[in-house]
Amino acid sequence: MNKTYFMWIAIHILVWPIAIWGSDLHLSSQQLASLCLFLIILFIIPLFSEKALLQTILFCVQSLTPLIIFYPADQVLNPYLMLVQALVIAEAVFRLSLTKSIVVMLAQIAGLLLLLTQTALSTYQLAWTVLFYILVMVGLLYFQTVKKSEVEVREKNDVLLDEYRRMKRQLVTEEENARQDERMLIGHEIHDSVGHKLTALLMQLEAFRLNTDEKDKEKVEKLKELAEQSLEETRRAVKSFKQNEVGGLQGLIRLIRKLEMEKFMKINFSVKHGAFAASLTGEQSFAIYRAVQEALTNIMKHSSAREAHISFEAPGGSVFRFEVVNPARANSFFQEGYGLHAMRERLEKVGGTLEIHHDERQFAVRGSIRLTERRG
Repeated sequence: MNKTYFMWIAIHILVWPIAIWGSDLHLSSQQLASLCLFLIILFIIPLFSEKALLQTILFCVQSLTPLIIFYPADQVLNPYLMLVQALVIAEAVFRLSLTKSIVVMLAQIAGLLLLLTQTALSTYQLAWTVLFYILVMVGLLYFQTVKKSEVEVREKNDVLLDEYRRMKRQLVTEEENARQDERMLIGHEIHDSVGHKLTALLMQLEAFRLNTDEKDKEKVEKLKELAEQSLEETRRAVKSFKQNEVGGLQGLIRLIRKLEMEKFMKINFSVKHGAFAASLTGEQSFAIYRAVQEALTNIMKHSSAREAHISFEAPGGSVFRFEVVNPARANSFFQEGYGLHAMRERLEKVGGTLEIHHDERQFAVRGSIRLTERRG
């Protein structure tokens, strides 16, 4: 519920006991009924926040009930009446528009003028009463004007903020498209130059192997295998360039969703200590992406438990750490292969380290990269 509702309730709880005790009221049945009506309206007015006309009518009725509650005894005007009525006008100005607030004020002034005919006020008392109401109304109307200006400024700010977010999304999309076009261009260049040359090299090696001596065929065969591996790596690189997949934490989230849907892996992903706000460079983000991707690939290839836990953290903003953990079988053989070796080299190139931990319960790949401080 809105905090202002409890604020107005608290103000009335403070004012009414003082007014009743200070006036030494002996409430008749008519006055008690008017007080009950006042409190009922006080509690139900917030329920009609979307119906301004109904709220205006309720405020008009509420502004008239204090006239009955504090009806002048012995033709003496009760000063607490002005306090309660000022409070009613203040809440009306706070909740209603300028025009509807003036309607409530006019209804209250009309009732007050009718009440003043039943009192015997001196010119001095009448002047102070009129001055009090004028000051209250001027102050509240000024508040209403300031409030209206504030609402207009807030609406303009919201429009500008929405426009800024739309332009930012458009800029990100255009940058992503430009990056993808560049990746496609690089992929085509690799395919047309390196790929074709490796294919020609394989053909020449095969022709050389057929015409060489038996003692040299084994060496040529190894050279041919190396060239085939290089060609396969080139094709894989070109394929990755043509994909929309990008590195970094966003790319990892898409990778995790893909593995969960297509490979039925159970992956727990957690981010701690401001990892999303870490100042990673593009090379560092891509290295982390490839490291986690390689770790998940090894889990799919070598682990019987299709389950993993991935965590990122950047404590203090000085270092970025990641960890990929999956359950391991007892006495399972482990030997660091080409994938983990390439992962370590890739992280070391961007100022990072890699640790492999293997025991009877789990297999963990932990990496860390020292972050470069960026000054504005």
